[in-house]
Amino acid sequence: MGENSLNDQRANCIEGPPKRKRIFMPYMYILECADGTYYTGSTYNLSKRVEEHNQGEGANYTSKRLPVKLIYSEEFNGIEEAFKREKQIQNWNHAKKKALLEKDYEELKKYVMKKPAIFDGNLFYIFIQLTV
Repeated sequence: MGENSLNDQRANCIEGPPKRKRIFMPYMYILECADGTYYTGSTYNLSKRVEEHNQGEGANYTSKRLPVKLIYSEEFNGIEEAFKREKQIQNWNHAKKKALLEKDYEELKKYVMKKPAIFDGNLFYIFIQLTV
């Protein structure tokens, strides 16, 4: 083995393996369970995760309500964003989730909350905007 070949190998070791491209994007998803309830989650591989749920290998909640059906998803740039959206929607009641699924924005507006906030010693009402 020649000196150049050895230097090439050392260079490869220092650089490390080539960076892998991300194949799957993060998703927030909503499943409809057999009993009509909704399950909200987040994942990188949407089709694999739905399959896992239907095999009873997903969440404990869905494993008792099979089969499940994917009825909604949103794609994100980072898993943190998808997880944040998952947690937001998990706090919604069934009717509000249904309004999102049906793209009933008039109905969703009914759920915008007025929340008191203190700003510079004065009481203001801020409107929490829906992220749709």
